Amino acid sequence: MILRIALAATLVISYSAAALADPGHGRGKAASYDGHAAALGEPGDAKQVTRTMEIQGQEMKFTPASLTIRRGETVRFVFKNAGQLKHEMMLGTQKELNEHAVQMEKHPDMEHENPNGTTSEPGASSEFVWKFTKSGQFFFGCLLPGHYQQGMKGTVVVR
Repeated sequence: MILRIALAATLVISYSAAALADPGHGRGKAASYDGHAAALGEPGDAKQVTRTMEIQGQEMKFTPASLTIRRGETVRFVFKNAGQLKHEMMLGTQKELNEHAVQMEKHPDMEHENPNGTTSEPGASSEFVWKFTKSGQFFFGCLLPGHYQQGMKGTVVVR
């Protein structure tokens, strides 16, 4: 019994430390928006979608790898994993994605629940809605360990 309590306490402490190290991970879908990718916009309202874009991911690329979007547009991204490995599509600035990729290398079992991206198992699809409120060049990538570093990334130009 004491061993079970100690094991449960260890798991709670480990989970809490990981959540504090990177607050955008390990939370449920109902978690509030905490500013991920705020430099390019905000979570979108599905009722306000102006365009749906299908992005395919597979080892180690996205198709298409470059997107052009109008400022103010609300986009539904449908991410289809055509690969043999789990993949994700996360929006952000170059700095955010680089930093996030480093965190994923340190904590490879982290799960994403951020509004600026989605994760899909092989052969599956998932989606998210994003409103682009800022103009500029931004990026997306698969931040699972090693994927981003091997070139699984793309660009988003917002005009």
